[in-house]
Formats: sequence, C-alpha cells, structure tokens
Amino acid sequence: MLMVSLRVGERALPLAWHLKKTQGAIGFSEQKGVLETVVKLLPEGAAVVLMGDRFYGSPALLEWLRQQGWGWRLRCKQDLLVFGKDGSETKLADCFARGEHMLTDVELTEKRARTNVAMLHERGHAEPWIIALSEPPTLWRARDYGLRWGIEAMFSDYKTRGFNLEDSQIERTDRLDRLVLVLSLALYWAVSTGMWDAMQNKTPAEKKTRRRNARTLRAA
Repeated sequence: MLMVSLRVGERALPLAWHLKKTQGAIGFSEQKGVLETVVKLLPEGAAVVLMGDRFYGSPALLEWLRQQGWGWRLRCKQDLLVFGKDGSETKLADCFARGEHMLTDVELTEKRARTNVAMLHERGHAEPWIIALSEPPTLWRARDYGLRWGIEAMFSDYKTRGFNLEDSQIERTDRLDRLVLVLSLALYWAVSTGMWDAMQNKTPAEKKTRRRNARTLRAA
C-alpha cells in the first residue's frame, strides 16, 4: 500500500492511497497517480512540502515535484552517486565522511536529478540523515524531515496499536481498499474528536499556560 498523508499537529491523516499486489516496491507510475489525486484535493495556492523516506526519492519524483512547484524533504540512500558542478563524481556517504555536509545544486544518480542535500548525524542514531531538499541546505531544514514521523503513528493506528488491519487476512486489493477507506474515515473522526476535546476541555495546567502567555503578550 502506497499512501500520501497530511500532517495535522503531531499526527498524519490519509489523503490518498493505492494498493497493488507486487513482489517489490511500488513504482513511480503509481506514486504519480496518488500524488495527482492529492493535487486535486488541495486548495488553490497551497504551499506543499513532500516528506518521504529513502524508498521514494527517485529522479522521476524530484522532476515531478519541481514541475508542480512543491518543496521536498526526501531521505536518500548513502550509496547514491552525486555529481558536482565541476563534473566530479562521488557518493553521498563519501561526501559525509569528508565533512561535506551541505551540498548545493548537485545532481544525483546517472539520471542527474538536480537538488540540494543536507546531512546530519545526531548522537544516538545509528546512521546519518542524508536529506535531499528543495531549498538551500541548512541543518534546520534537514531537521524538517522529522515531521515525517507523524505517518509512523498513523500506520501504527492501522496496525497493532489500533485497527489491526493485518488481522483481517484480506488479500484482494479491491476489498482491502474499501476497508482502508472505512478505517480512514474512522481515523478522521477519532482525531477530530480528540482535537475538539483538547480545545474545549483544557486541563488546569493548560489554562494557566494560556493566561500566562496572554499577560506576556500584553506586556510586550
């Protein structure tokens, strides 16, 4: 299942998905179809930044994003070839090892997908983040990629922490697609109800914080 979601607060909510029986990863043609469905849902003039893990950062996707005028934060595999403006050829992992952590207007893979790249390795993590991004590279923009984790919570809701979708044992993609639709509507209802409750029934600590912030703003 390929799914595109919208980040809402600390979570993600599904917008469009595609199911297919396959022995490997779902290709760009299916990615493009789901993304074009999302385009039709967006309000006019919406500014979009697409987050994706290392399975999706293909040259074809980067070109599509550029045509749409979308931004991107896409994690890259360390062994990808990178070509500099001077014609140099190396790998992203080699750049990181040399301390070259901010790459501006470089080209990735033999297909020469143009992008910027920012790299960081935070303490406690097994490997660095290597993030292709649409804007000039900075550490803060690389950290934007952390916003993608909202979708991991959403997948947990579909799986063992929530609806236990895998326990349905459904193998036909058309039936599974309808079930995902029902579960997505239920997820929207649950999240919207929780957000409403958080606004209407604040805890005493939250009410104090709000009053304190209001006094601070008046003083400023």
